[in-house]
Amino acid sequence: MLNAMKVLMGLVFVGWMFLWVMLPTNTYSLNWQPKLRSATDSAYFGTQGLRLLVFTFPILFISVVGCLYLHLGKKSSKIQSQRKNSHLNAWRRPVLVKGPLGVVSAIELAFSLMFLALIIWIFATYINNGFKNLHTKKQPHEMWMMKLEDVGLRLALMGNICCAFLFFPVTRGSSLLPLVGLTSEGSIKYHIWLGHIVFAFFAAHGVCFVIFWAVTNHMAETIKWSHTGISNVAGELALLFGLVMWVTTIPRIRRKAFEIFFYSHQLYFLFLFFYLLHVGINVFCLILPGVYLFLIDRYLRFLQSRQNVRLESARLLPCEAIELNFSKSRGFSYSLMSTIFVNMPSVSRFQWHPYTVTSNSNLEPETLSIVIKKEGSWTQKLYKTLLSPSLDRLLVSVEGPYGPTSTSFPRYKTLVMISGGSGITPFISIIREFIFRSTTADNHAAPTPNILLICAFRNSLDLTMLDLLLPVTGAPSETSQIPLKVKAFVTREKANPESGQQKLIRTVRFKPLQSDAPISPVLGPNTWLWLGAIISLSFVAFLLIMGITYRYYIYPIDHNTNYIYSRSSRALLNLLFICACIAGTSGAAVQWNKTKDAREANLIQNMDLSMSSAPSGSLFYDADRVLESLPHQSLVHATTLHHGARPDLQKMLLEMKEESVGVMVSGPEKMRHEVAAICSSGLANNLHYDPSASAGDLEKLVFVS
Repeated sequence: MLNAMKVLMGLVFVGWMFLWVMLPTNTYSLNWQPKLRSATDSAYFGTQGLRLLVFTFPILFISVVGCLYLHLGKKSSKIQSQRKNSHLNAWRRPVLVKGPLGVVSAIELAFSLMFLALIIWIFATYINNGFKNLHTKKQPHEMWMMKLEDVGLRLALMGNICCAFLFFPVTRGSSLLPLVGLTSEGSIKYHIWLGHIVFAFFAAHGVCFVIFWAVTNHMAETIKWSHTGISNVAGELALLFGLVMWVTTIPRIRRKAFEIFFYSHQLYFLFLFFYLLHVGINVFCLILPGVYLFLIDRYLRFLQSRQNVRLESARLLPCEAIELNFSKSRGFSYSLMSTIFVNMPSVSRFQWHPYTVTSNSNLEPETLSIVIKKEGSWTQKLYKTLLSPSLDRLLVSVEGPYGPTSTSFPRYKTLVMISGGSGITPFISIIREFIFRSTTADNHAAPTPNILLICAFRNSLDLTMLDLLLPVTGAPSETSQIPLKVKAFVTREKANPESGQQKLIRTVRFKPLQSDAPISPVLGPNTWLWLGAIISLSFVAFLLIMGITYRYYIYPIDHNTNYIYSRSSRALLNLLFICACIAGTSGAAVQWNKTKDAREANLIQNMDLSMSSAPSGSLFYDADRVLESLPHQSLVHATTLHHGARPDLQKMLLEMKEESVGVMVSGPEKMRHEVAAICSSGLANNLHYDPSASAGDLEKLVFVS
């Protein structure tokens, strides 16, 4: 059944893409479109029905079927399914390492080239057909102006086509991304690429029309808001907001003026709003699938973020890293290397920051943990807040966690994890997963690979990050059975620091309120089923409401009077109905699951309402080692420290002689590029670069919120 569903979704998607290929041709415009329009143009939807059927419905259908597929296949996304895909390893190898695109695999490059070919084909076909239809009797000076106008129009259409794909990568809870093995954090680079292309086309479109109006003495068109045609003012406002977003994505601005980038990116709603008023609902239906799914996801995240979560404790490490421990629903299972977005109003009311989940839902069924390194202004303020002696509660809201539906690393014979600084965080949950598997039957069905963790730190204090490899609640004694080796490098110190004041790990416990809820999925354990229901029911409700409104309100105005219903008003009505249907269905689904979660939350007893400082020694820094259990002893004995040197990654990787070696890297961009270059060099065919963790270090990345 699952295979049949995959074939069905594949056929629908191929058909949808084929329509994009045929869209600029005369075959579509002169033959197919009139027949489709006659079949869909009714008193209930008008010309809008054609675009809804051809360009909007297929993607929403795939999304709903994908939700059902993921729900049914949730338990089958095991190691076996990953081994079946092992023949794709050659396509996953990086082919581009350095450059503006970063690390690009062969399969990514292939799809990028195909998308580029699609854009070139559509643009060339539009221009060719458009120039053929120009009146040849015009004077030469009139002909170039007409060509300029046609090119400007086609540039807008190209931006519209690219915009149709723009929102898929940033829809975090979408069922489309897992179907092709992607996650929202892993596909954010596609959103960045598409964003540059979209606004380049739209900017060129605006420049062409400004020049055209200037040379034809029609500058009054710049302040025109047509009742039934194109609204130029709305288009100019949309372009203005889009350019502001585009300019602030420049790396220098994004890194040095993070808040400017963050807040300016919230202008996406105004960009879409005026873009809709500019082109009308018929053209907007081309990009509606991505926007529709994004609006559902955005509203679900909004509902989840309204609830304060239960923060139980915080551990302040000597390296100024913070481990936050949240309570979570016991039955809630999340993926390895998942990402959660955190907001703390006492630190910043509006900022949301992504962090990798370090805990393991199997080993720690009631706890979810993240690690925050003190680096930027936001983290510095948080660290200072946690040091306050009067602090007894911290308001925290979260969105997520979001993660892959399955992982690929268990299929390797040997797993090499390379990290730099706080980049170790994605690997903590992986190591804890293998600790859990060592105590279950899964270890016999899927043997644990040999694990090598290579981590580089600036100074000895940062070695305390290794203390996080074991959960705060301890680990089973079977930890010693894990074939784990840790090679830690301290790059800026040539020897152990002299023994001095003991560095302690400070633990702060909080006093959560009864209203603080444990972290749980916003749509409950059957998330995919509920999401599929929301998409289908909201869209059906929208069609019913819009159909009735058009038939009994808009249609009589257009056909019984000399007055034609306003293009902008029609677009606003569609937007209103879409938002209302999404809000109604999503709110009902969340409320239903929230009621069930409240019953479980009432069973969680409040912790001791006291704040304590419970210092403990570090295992790896110059402090009294606490070796009270076998797991801690095994971890220390498995660790080799190197001072005053950087890891020779090429030598260490090429020395791996095992048949299948998975290589994961998380850390600075230079480190990621170096590892990708080694794996793609061809010097060792047994090295398989796994990009899963490369996108996991999201503390330095920002998503559309």
